[in-house]
Amino acid sequence: MIRKTLAAALSVGALLAASPAFAADEANVVPGLTAVGKPLGLHGVDPVAFVELGNRIEGTAAYTAVHEDVAYYFDSRANMEKFKRNAAAYVPANGGFCTFGVSVGKKFDGDPRFADVYKGRLYVFLNEEIFRMYQKDKDGVIAKADANWKKIKSTAAGEL
Repeated sequence: MIRKTLAAALSVGALLAASPAFAADEANVVPGLTAVGKPLGLHGVDPVAFVELGNRIEGTAAYTAVHEDVAYYFDSRANMEKFKRNAAAYVPANGGFCTFGVSVGKKFDGDPRFADVYKGRLYVFLNEEIFRMYQKDKDGVIAKADANWKKIKSTAAGEL
């Protein structure tokens, strides 16, 4: 009986390992799932309000849109609709991981409290110290992050 259970568990593990990467490997999300069955991105902050107004306004589950298997919350129906029309203009760079971390080949949490909308793109950072390091060379950090993101996008954070 134990052998059959072990064999079944190993078979399930092999199937899961062979399945495509989950969004959590390519997007920084909070633990757990939203009511729409997808993980929450940008810590629940409305990305449209962030990009357009520079405000960290908390979204609500009443206004949820899913992009690339990640749920985003919005403060209003209007913001949700804007996002649906052009999500690429609002999703955080580097899957929402810390841009400075990505510039050095890591996937650290991107905290919306430490963020910058630069040249129309939203970048998030691990903490204030890292954010200040980014501010010293925004273009350099972003260029390195862009190059590294192509290499690490589908790699689990724990494997970097």
